[in-house]
Amino acid sequence: MKITQDKARFREIIKGTIRKNLRKYISHGELIARSGKDIITIPIPQIDIPKFKFETRQQKGVGQGDGEPGEPLSGESEEGQEGRDKAGNLPGEHSLEEDLSIEELAQILGEELELPRIQHKGKERIVTVHEKLVGIRRSGPESLRHFKRTYREALKRQIASGTYNPLDPVIIPVKEDKRYKAFRREVIPETNAVLFYIMDVSGSMGDEQKEIVRIESFWIDTWLRSQYKGIVCRYIVHDAKAREVDRETFFKTKESGGTIISSSYKLAIEILDSDYPPQDWNIYFFQFSDGDNWSNEDNKLCVKLLEENILPKCNLFCYGQVESPYGSGQYLKELKENFSDNPAVALSNIPNKDAIVDSIKEFLGKGR
Repeated sequence: MKITQDKARFREIIKGTIRKNLRKYISHGELIARSGKDIITIPIPQIDIPKFKFETRQQKGVGQGDGEPGEPLSGESEEGQEGRDKAGNLPGEHSLEEDLSIEELAQILGEELELPRIQHKGKERIVTVHEKLVGIRRSGPESLRHFKRTYREALKRQIASGTYNPLDPVIIPVKEDKRYKAFRREVIPETNAVLFYIMDVSGSMGDEQKEIVRIESFWIDTWLRSQYKGIVCRYIVHDAKAREVDRETFFKTKESGGTIISSSYKLAIEILDSDYPPQDWNIYFFQFSDGDNWSNEDNKLCVKLLEENILPKCNLFCYGQVESPYGSGQYLKELKENFSDNPAVALSNIPNKDAIVDSIKEFLGKGR
């Protein structure tokens, strides 16, 4: 139908507009507050949809008799308009809100940032067994008896044999009447991934820095969820001590205290060893900090923990350094000195929100 074609064409126009403004959407984070479970509401500027409005009242209006220059289209006088609100001399801003699925948004993100498909680690896969109803059979366990079909067969038999009494409609199935559900078991491989988000919440990480982390995490989640059947997220915050928290706490924890980065690695290693064997899980780390650490000795300990306990097990380790007026930024230099040639390590400097797009590309552009 033509209306279906028109709707499809309009959707393509919307996607083109989103692509054009994608960097703005990512940098300003306005989509996060508009996201549902599976749907993202996109505010799209400068798309005005024409509409016809039929006037049912018997009075002058658009297309009904003469009108005077400057007369409001609604038929109200200028005094009526001014009495309700003060007049302005600027044109209104027209916008449209359109719902897009997470899959559609991830596709646009991948195309615009030229992100490669993720190469899943290893050959081991976690599988899910699904049972699919494929038909009805005459034999089977009683737990799979199809009661409606059985009743119908018994009713047909009794009517055909003349034993059915409508005044006493008792239906008693016999063995030949029984019907059973037939299932086929399907083993479906599912590539699963666990994402570790680690954030420094010491005194030098303020609200602006955490907002950058929140926005970037949303888009990282959006892309990775399009690549994997199952995603598990674990959130760790640390100052001088690390603790695991939920997602809401992760982004709302107030900053305070000093910084010992190794405490977060030790906790992550405990969780990793306990819950996520690397042969069964694709493992990703996303760490954000302003680069300040307690001492050079702890920097060395962090490098050791990464080399021996984290990098051998994970697909990708990403470190994003969010610039802060109080952070030294030394930790990024430490990682570059030790891991700049390691394909499993992605490092990014994030001075402000405008750098989020480039950071995402640096993190996910390797396709690991």
